[in-house]
Amino acid sequence: MSITSIARKFLAPRLKELERYVSGGVEIQAEMLKYLTQCAKDTEYGRRHIFGNITSYDSFAANVPLNTYDDLKEHIDRMRHGEADVLWPGVVKWYAKSSGTTNDKSKFIPVSREGLRHTHYQGGTDAVAIYLGNNPESRMFDGKGLILGGSHSPNYDLAGSLVGDLSAILIENINPLVNLARVPKKETALLSDFELKRDRIARETLHKNVTNLSGVPSWMFSVLTRVTELSGKKHLEEVWPNVEVFFHGGVAFTPYRKQYEQLITSPKMHYMETYNASEGFFGLQNNPADPSMLLMLDYGVFYEFIPMEEFGKDNPTVLPLEGVRTGVNYAMVISTACGLWRYVIGDTVRFTSTDPYKFVITGRTKSFINAFGEELIVDNAEQGLAEACRRTGAEVSEYTAAPVFMDGEAKCRHQWLIEFAKEPDDIAAFADILDRKLQELNSDYEAKRRKDITLQHLEIVKARPELFNDWLKSKGKLGGQHKIPRLSNNRDIMEQMLRLNNA
Repeated sequence: MSITSIARKFLAPRLKELERYVSGGVEIQAEMLKYLTQCAKDTEYGRRHIFGNITSYDSFAANVPLNTYDDLKEHIDRMRHGEADVLWPGVVKWYAKSSGTTNDKSKFIPVSREGLRHTHYQGGTDAVAIYLGNNPESRMFDGKGLILGGSHSPNYDLAGSLVGDLSAILIENINPLVNLARVPKKETALLSDFELKRDRIARETLHKNVTNLSGVPSWMFSVLTRVTELSGKKHLEEVWPNVEVFFHGGVAFTPYRKQYEQLITSPKMHYMETYNASEGFFGLQNNPADPSMLLMLDYGVFYEFIPMEEFGKDNPTVLPLEGVRTGVNYAMVISTACGLWRYVIGDTVRFTSTDPYKFVITGRTKSFINAFGEELIVDNAEQGLAEACRRTGAEVSEYTAAPVFMDGEAKCRHQWLIEFAKEPDDIAAFADILDRKLQELNSDYEAKRRKDITLQHLEIVKARPELFNDWLKSKGKLGGQHKIPRLSNNRDIMEQMLRLNNA
């Protein structure tokens, strides 16, 4: 019996448990809320908000305010200095470093033991269980898994306390048995210099039997490109003939799919999306034919949702899971076993099903363009670019977009800075297809574009090769889980990139 067969047999009971998601989602979430509030009732935050008296969702919502990172920052700072029982029982030793807020360069998201085990690692386990269930011919455990990670550093002077990329914290604390089935070696995986790490990973894995990949699409593609460069091969399966699956997350896969399909031409290659953020593990693609993800309901996370049309209001409607509807764009709110309470995570989702609860990520609450009432979101952008690429044969590596509020001719428009892996023959035609698709997808954008009165035809600026990586490098964010801002409501990031593009 192969190792993969043993793993499949071991994981089969979990697949049966996940069947409860089909009709028992609301009940599971009620159990999660009770578990979280009971665990934290004797913490400082739990006592202040009377967790011991919470018996229903309504009492929870009445007693606990919505929170941003800035609202919880003081509590988290105290936890980082070793204080116990603040937001979650005991001392929390690990902190995932994430993109910052208006007031700070970085956020530090607490990762408790319970969160590590029952949220993040459970998500990884379930991803494998679902994949094996969908692919009975898989032999993924007969080889090695290439898992990309970031880096970490000591958290102040507390023994055993770390701060860094979530992926680095996961690798640091992973079961030693898993290390037998993964590459590269731990020391390489945790290097902070991405360019050095990229080369070392490629050299260490070149002659291994790599069967599965896990990581952020942009950084993984960079590593895989280096592997093919060193090997002198054109396609990845010439180097790793048994590679069969890429578990990807962190950024939308749409802009990268065609590049991966050109690099890996094997018909047995599979792709599975995961929604694993610093704040928790929230979703898994359980059907290869359906791009939406299953909302993971028993990971020590309680979910709430704010309709985006009310987001930013003083008293927005906030809905528990049973209140959501398909087709509506929501800002996600989470309470977790890491001590985040009614935390507005900043991601937006749209449900495609409520039995079971399945969704797609549509963007960020701060990643949109609404300079002229057009309410353009990342999901619109991804679909528009995909259509323009399909019809022109182009390939997009990276992009960002921002409004031009008024140029020398008093005209307003959206400006797109795009790094092409393969340029279209006619960029003007590409821009026209993108503009028309955005109008088709978004009635607000269509209304503002009508007769070019409010908003003129979008503009595309061609980025030089490696511009986006150079921008990330200039910010000290090359590699790891750092992401390119896709849509911005102001020109700060666009102006920085344009200066770098013209340097």
